[in-house]
Amino acid sequence: MAVLFLLLLFLCGTPQAAADNIWAIYVALGEAMELPCPSPPTLHGDELLSWFHSPVAGSFTTLVAQVHVASPAPDPGKPRRESRLKLLGNYSLWLEGSKEGDAGRYWCAVLGQHHDYQNWRVYDVSVLRGSQLSARAADGSPCSVLLCSVVPSRRLDSVTWQEGRGPVRGRVQSFWGDGAALLLVCPGEGLPEPRGHRPRTIRCLMPHNKGVSFSLPASPALCAPATGWDVPWILLLLLTVGQGVAILALTIVLWSQRARGAPGRGEALPPRGEKRHVGVRQRAGLPSCLHTLSSPREGWRGIWLCAVW
Repeated sequence: MAVLFLLLLFLCGTPQAAADNIWAIYVALGEAMELPCPSPPTLHGDELLSWFHSPVAGSFTTLVAQVHVASPAPDPGKPRRESRLKLLGNYSLWLEGSKEGDAGRYWCAVLGQHHDYQNWRVYDVSVLRGSQLSARAADGSPCSVLLCSVVPSRRLDSVTWQEGRGPVRGRVQSFWGDGAALLLVCPGEGLPEPRGHRPRTIRCLMPHNKGVSFSLPASPALCAPATGWDVPWILLLLLTVGQGVAILALTIVLWSQRARGAPGRGEALPPRGEKRHVGVRQRAGLPSCLHTLSSPREGWRGIWLCAVW
């Protein structure tokens, strides 16, 4: 009887269950999920528990797992046809590392001679995936485009975008469509960057707190724009520095000559023992003086004392 019913079930395809009895399940791409199948209230020991999968409503049906309810619980570690699908000890179906092809309708049936629980538990599984792109705003600031989509395609009216425990910061625009939700994130003006410019984490949340996470670099809104060095500016800077060094070197040389008492250009030194007259013109606030010395060194010292006095 049970074998005949299973044959009819394969020929008829996916069972038509009431919308209230279908559970919507969301799982992120690559994550694991568990689909429970609790025991019916009444059992006689001859029931056969089976798990089925249909990728799209109305398409072909695949038998995933099957076990007698009266027999001992299956071994979770026992290898099966599909290593990613396991039947747990509580008859739940465990899927490891979900892929896009795992989306669709899953249901468990408990069939026996006295009771037939055909659509005992029915689940519509949607696989979430995220894509991230880069864009530029009208003012040239860098923006991020976050795309959250589901397989199979369905309208995502209940998507929530969240950063941390609050809304997404900055200038954001959200869009919805069949099978996808999009968020445009641009840096806002005057927004502080917490925790030393750490990367931002934005989540696309579905019902039951299922979703996809995106990682964005720290917003560069508060960073000073980098100015590139141009060749003319470099040449002008080198010329200015060179002129300053030349002036400084010339000043040092002149002061050194004056400190050593070097004679000026074109001035002849008198012979040893010959006296000479050194004259100093009168300046504002200083008296004129005339002194006669016997050597250039003493003459320099005399001029210095005269100027100070």
